[in-house]
Formats: sequence, structure tokens, C-alpha cells
Amino acid sequence: MEAFSDGVFSIAATLLVLDLALHPPGTPLEQVLHAWPAYLGYAISFITIGGAWLAHSALTDRLTRADSLLLRINLLLLFVVAFLPFPTKLIAGGLHDTNSERVFVTLYGLTLLAIRLFGTALDGYAKHEHLYSHDSADEELQELQVERRTVVPVVGGYAIAILLGLALPVLAVALYFALSLLLVAPLGEVRRLRFKRS
Repeated sequence: MEAFSDGVFSIAATLLVLDLALHPPGTPLEQVLHAWPAYLGYAISFITIGGAWLAHSALTDRLTRADSLLLRINLLLLFVVAFLPFPTKLIAGGLHDTNSERVFVTLYGLTLLAIRLFGTALDGYAKHEHLYSHDSADEELQELQVERRTVVPVVGGYAIAILLGLALPVLAVALYFALSLLLVAPLGEVRRLRFKRS
């Protein structure tokens, strides 16, 4: 499960860079500057995949076993992760086109939300079915608790951004960027360092 998942995460992250391209006309500098939506989409998607991979790695490290339903939920997560390069490509071109940007940004947001929801479902199922080791280190358990506390704010943030994208797509993309940074922020590490100092 871990090896297959790591492969899908790494391939999906690598595919994102294939959509970075320059489009004439204009000077080389103008072409580079004009491609800013592609850079932003790449950054958001790569960080989101990275955040999902970090959570997935922490989950698999704590698993003692995997049953058939856990594997199927994992496949759904990987299905959406592997799909992410497609809406990323759409927003890279769509933010310059007012007729399509709302649709593309909404599809992008729904994909990001689905990744988070399936990741949360995977963790919730493993916890409910007692698939985690009872011998997990205290630090790992604290990290897991911090991660679970971010679920509601992040899912709520995605829902707000998706609705916002129907009227203000560029602002929604900025919110997606902020949420992606929140997913990789080492909140557990920061809290542990603060706890050690006090």
C-alpha cells in the first residue's frame, strides 16, 4: 500500500511540471511573466500533493495492518491525486479567460477538497477499525491530533473558496494557495518545540 501510494504521489507531482510552458507572442520576459497562473497552479498543486503525502506517510507509519476497505478508500484518494494535474492545467490557461475561469477554478477546488476528504476518510476509517498501532510514540499521536484539528478549518476553507470562485476566481485561487500552505505547515513540530521550552 505504501509503495504503490508513494509512486502515485510522486508521478502526479512530477506530471505537474509538464504543463509549465511559455506562449508567444511577446518578448521572452513578457512570456515568462504572462505564465504566472501556471506557476501558481503548479505551486498550489505540488504543495497540496506534498501535504497529502505527508499525512499519508504518517498514517501508514502507524498502521499495523490494512483491510480491503482501507485499500479501496486509499485507491479513491490516489484516483483524485492522479487527476489533479488536469484541473491544474485548466486553471493555468483559464485565469486569462473570463469565460472559462469560473468553471475551471471550481473544478480545481472540488478536486482539492476531494483529496482532503478522502485523506480524512482514510484516517477516520483506520481509527474506527483500530488499524493503528497502540504503541505509537507520544510525538506521533500529538502530530495526529494536531492534524485532525485542522480538518474542519481546511474543509470549511475549501468550501468557502469554491463558492468564492463562482464570483471571484483569482481570489479563490489565492485562498487555495493559503490552504495548501496550512496543510504542510509543521504545526505539530511548532507546538512540540513550544511545549519543550515551557
